[in-house]
This record gives sequence, C-alpha cells and structure tokens, in this order.
Amino acid sequence: MPATTSTPNPSVILGIDPGTNLMGYGLLKIVNRKPELLAMGVLDLRKVESHYEKLDRIFRRVLSLVDEFHPEVLSIESPFFGKSVQSMLKLGRAQGVAMAAAVYRNLPVHEYAPLKVKMAITGNGQASKEQVAAMLQRILKIPDDQMLPQMDATDAVGLAYCHFLQMGRPVSEKPFKSWKDFVEKNAGRVR
Repeated sequence: MPATTSTPNPSVILGIDPGTNLMGYGLLKIVNRKPELLAMGVLDLRKVESHYEKLDRIFRRVLSLVDEFHPEVLSIESPFFGKSVQSMLKLGRAQGVAMAAAVYRNLPVHEYAPLKVKMAITGNGQASKEQVAAMLQRILKIPDDQMLPQMDATDAVGLAYCHFLQMGRPVSEKPFKSWKDFVEKNAGRVR
C-alpha cells in the first residue's frame, strides 16, 4: 500500500512530532466520529550521544506504539525551511525513520506542515505552541494533570487532530465557489 493512500475513518490516529532530541507522540481514538485522547508522550533522546542510536530508538519506539495501540494511519510533521542545514538533515533523518517504521507496519503516512496544523486547530497559522496546546486541551477535554511540560507531545496530538479534521474534507476540493453558490445549494438553510 502506498504511503499516501488515505484510510477511510480510521479508529486510531498516531501523530508524531519528529526530532532527534525529543520526539513527541500522540494517539487519538475516534469514537462516534469524535476524537478522544488515547495517549501522548515524549521520547527523550537528549542523553543519547550516538546519532545512529537515536535513530534506532525512534524506529523502535514508533514500532512499539503501533504494536500497542494499532493505529490505522500516521500523521507526521513535514519538513520546513528556516533551520540550519545540519538541523534540517537531523530532523529529516528522524522523520524518515519514523515514517519507515510506520510503512514497515503497513500504515499509510500523511504529512502536514506546522502552519497547516496551527491553522486547523487555532485558526491562526502563526499561533504559539502554548496556544495550540491550550486549544487541544479544551477541545479534547484533557485534564491539567495529563498535560506534559514538553510541547512536543501536544504538537504530536495536534498532528493527529489535524488529520482527523482532514478525514472528512478533501483538500483539493472546495465545496462552494462563493457565498452565492453556498446560498443556492443550501436554500433551505438560509433565511
């Protein structure tokens, strides 16, 4: 199955915020078309010196999350520009290893840019990590004691939530050309 194939109505979505120092993960379970937080956490690799060992741990952690929670899709942050070449290379390797683990378990992979995730959750593509975390806490009704200090975890939950929002909305299609088009197609809903 190709990595970009979409899954109709997945019951569990795995979100990964890749990184070689901290990798955030979040899992949403879809119950009656509503998302519920299943788990979130961080893989802390800051004390691991070998870059290759970090990549191995990322691969194994993603496999263990797939084996434990049985997600039907991986939603992962796409690479973005603006960082140094070395940072981009390390981030790209971390992302690639996480994607390889998902593909190894036959999961479709969907990539979302940070701006798209922020826009989907807060309505503002320039929202801070704290704003995204607060909105997710409100939307998913996450108790204060379950919120983690590392924003990588809520970033990963945000990736899963962004995919949930996209499931019912094809990105390439705009349902209405204008307000006039909307009114014409929804005459019974407009007063």
